Amino acid sequence: MGKLDGKVAFITGAARGQGRSHAVKLASEGADIIATDSCTDTKTAAYPMATEEDLAETVRQVEALDRRIVATKADVRDHHHLKQVVAAGVAQLGRLDIVSANAGICTLQEWHEVTPEIWQETIDINLTGVWNTCVAAIPHLLAAGGGSIIITSSTAGRKGLPFFAPYVAAKTGVVGVAKSLANELAERNIRVNTVHPTGVNTTMLDGLGGMSAIIEHHPKVGPLYENALPVELVEPEDISNAVLWLASDDAKYVTGVELSVDAGVTIR
Repeated sequence: MGKLDGKVAFITGAARGQGRSHAVKLASEGADIIATDSCTDTKTAAYPMATEEDLAETVRQVEALDRRIVATKADVRDHHHLKQVVAAGVAQLGRLDIVSANAGICTLQEWHEVTPEIWQETIDINLTGVWNTCVAAIPHLLAAGGGSIIITSSTAGRKGLPFFAPYVAAKTGVVGVAKSLANELAERNIRVNTVHPTGVNTTMLDGLGGMSAIIEHHPKVGPLYENALPVELVEPEDISNAVLWLASDDAKYVTGVELSVDAGVTIR
């Protein structure tokens, strides 16, 4: 018996990294999966986005666990398409119980290098995209009698990390969204929480290669990025373990919580 037998989970940004890890972890505990990813490069991120081949690999890994998966190329910025994709997935899999609003991008630059395009694209994907994900999913959670929404924030959503202003704005914003929805939806048995990872060993880090040079010019802020525990990065599965807990009945009375999986970086 898995912790999520008979459940269906909707995961955005599922083609690789944390999203794929979440899909595989939840499937390993019995969940069927609705998976989306834009599979298209953005204009401002300094690293390539996942591909349709990456999304197909997520499908392969989930199906290898003998679980069903409906995977669709979809951009969280497209409110109407996202609603259609979720509805189609629910029609095929029968219900929706869990949402992992995971899709996001990250850019690195000093404040004066933040162009209007960088600001807007980061907010559109990381904040508005989370809202669109919730709006597309909540009617189906209500139809199922309740559920769990897990929004991926960041340590940047709990402390003002320098050189990430648009990212910090978005990741702080989703905490407010989560707490508002947690209050609004509690009476309908829907729980809403945020997960706050430290640096995770994913492709996103490829776009942060200039960090060392920036820290050299601003050495006083370097300690803000140092984990308390003796580890530089955590693995995607470490975050997936937290997502699984929040998705399961083990956390049936947990809502409105900011769950840090951050090796202690936010206690410093």
